[in-house]
Amino acid sequence: MFLRTFGWSFAITALGLIAAGLLWGAQGFGIVLILSILEISLSFDNAVVNATVLKRMNPYWQKIFLTVGVLIAVFGMRLVFPLLVVGLTAKLNPATVIDLALHSDRTHDGLTYGQYLEAANPAIAAFGGVFLLMIFLDFVFDEKEHNWLGWLERPLEKVGKLDALSSVVALVALVLASRFFAAEHAETVLLAGVLGLITYLAVGGLSSIFESGLDEEAEREEEAEKSGKSIVQVAGKAAFFLFLYLEVLDASFSFDGVVGAFAVSNDIFQITLGLGIGAMYIRSLTVFLVRKGTLDDYVYLEHGAHYAIGALAVILLVGIKYHIPEIVTGLIGVAFIGLALASSVLRNRREGADPERELVGSER
Repeated sequence: MFLRTFGWSFAITALGLIAAGLLWGAQGFGIVLILSILEISLSFDNAVVNATVLKRMNPYWQKIFLTVGVLIAVFGMRLVFPLLVVGLTAKLNPATVIDLALHSDRTHDGLTYGQYLEAANPAIAAFGGVFLLMIFLDFVFDEKEHNWLGWLERPLEKVGKLDALSSVVALVALVLASRFFAAEHAETVLLAGVLGLITYLAVGGLSSIFESGLDEEAEREEEAEKSGKSIVQVAGKAAFFLFLYLEVLDASFSFDGVVGAFAVSNDIFQITLGLGIGAMYIRSLTVFLVRKGTLDDYVYLEHGAHYAIGALAVILLVGIKYHIPEIVTGLIGVAFIGLALASSVLRNRREGADPERELVGSER
């Protein structure tokens, strides 16, 4: 199963690195390799969170996530999206943006493509920061079957019973960020942050509708069988909202990687290739976690991933003003995942060593 899940990732890596060596020599080979590792280290927590959503989708849509989803992630988010951001924030026409992207040393009004993208960082960080912050807040405020940091999570679950608390906290964080980190770009940051909140509520709302309608979906599938209609087609329509949510989630995770990549290279094709290879591994890892049932075996992994998301959201908002090295972001995510994994292993050992005591404790 490991080779079947990661086979395409290995093949893409080999082809991508060979292409990088042929096109740009040893230096280009090294840059693409570094960018791939950077993307994987920044997005490992993304794979864990994706797995919590992907496990609700049938195998057909898991394949869609690995195929169509990869195309969207690589060409949409790592290539087209930065072009759109530069065009919208700098108010440049598409031809100028594409020309700047294709010629990394060319300038327009004294700025290169990479510098324009860096100038758009306040809007990018505000949008992605608020979107990811909402994911974290909805998780910590929601009641969970297992608590990792019980001293923190249990009080937050009680407070989380207040309606729309996540949105209120996110808006307060956005206002504070615009006040202290974006004095010169306060209006842009506020607008981008509100758009991030709206996007989360819209896409998350569609996903919630699907979740609450699982029983109705099952009835529709039974009717589809009787009428000869494909069950896969019905499941596909329902799963589309979850797929859309996953793509927006991936977009939010890719923001810091795309901007940070320009510290390694100014060539948009090197960046797209390197980040694309990394994105492929993240998707393969997501599917692997689902098929292995890892989230069920290690119950605190989801917690660690969401705490990493919360940290990334704060880093993005603070990064509006202060530059935080990408290695710090990656290490924080890996640290949360590692601690959550270790806690899960210890919990499993305790349950295996004395299951009767665990059962009595849970009943209390």
